[in-house]
Amino acid sequence: MNHSKLKIKTLPFFVICFAFTNFIYPQMSKNHNLIAKGAVLTKLSDQYSFTEGPAADKKGNIYFTDQPNNRIIKWSVDGVLSVYMENAGRANGLYFDREGNLLACADEKNEIWKIDPNKKVTVLLNDFEGKRLNGPNDLWVDPKGGIYFTDPFYKREYWKHTSKEIEKESVYYLSPDKSKITNVASDLIKPNGIIGTSDGKILYVADIEANKTYSYKINNDGSLEEKTLFTESGSDGMTIDESGNIYLTGKGISIFNPKGEKIAHIDVNEPWTANVCFGGKKFKTLFITAGKSVYTLEMNVRGMK
Repeated sequence: MNHSKLKIKTLPFFVICFAFTNFIYPQMSKNHNLIAKGAVLTKLSDQYSFTEGPAADKKGNIYFTDQPNNRIIKWSVDGVLSVYMENAGRANGLYFDREGNLLACADEKNEIWKIDPNKKVTVLLNDFEGKRLNGPNDLWVDPKGGIYFTDPFYKREYWKHTSKEIEKESVYYLSPDKSKITNVASDLIKPNGIIGTSDGKILYVADIEANKTYSYKINNDGSLEEKTLFTESGSDGMTIDESGNIYLTGKGISIFNPKGEKIAHIDVNEPWTANVCFGGKKFKTLFITAGKSVYTLEMNVRGMK
């Protein structure tokens, strides 16, 4: 597929940016009217060091990480930003389970955390077959309560170790009862973003170093098969909307339909867009973490839940 031609044919829109505001006005084609009419990309704050891992609770409040400052921030549906948790395990990717616990890729000690509504922390996982995980990065919870997570190796300055104990940078599955961990994808270079469909049938994984994103069929036991190239584009974090469109991050946000065709791009005026999720009262607010900043954009579509 010629992706340069695809871009020209499927992105007939433009972005206007007024230098004296914090707003970017994205206009979409009639065929791909994903953004709410008159919506603007709004910067909420730029007072962080590096933002990551947004995740929405059942009410639409969004929690995200300011990883260098080792804390989790909460954005409420009323638009208020507040510090939710200090000493947050250098959390990166976040996701809520069905019981309302906040799951975190706690990068400080290469762990998966469960943070209950009272902020009590339980370490769910810190090794695979007795070897320290490389650095859990992003995660998704399937309808059964099992956890898929990516485990790339990014050397952190706060680690005492400098090398891997597990050579492969893989995708793992922690069973719903949290008793069994399985390596479900070991043929990627550096898996990063991950998201699945609400019916638990398809998993998407971005191989950021290979600059590709793949889809997998999810089997009943949590194993994966039918690895298929979704698009010739990698991603840091990612999300999915109710129509099955996939939102990939990096240089702004690129949106792909379920066939892997690029249908839109949202420009974000930052060096790097790390992650994205849906939240807000109607789950139609796109929440974007990008460098030191966080943004929102109102959409016509809801996030898939």
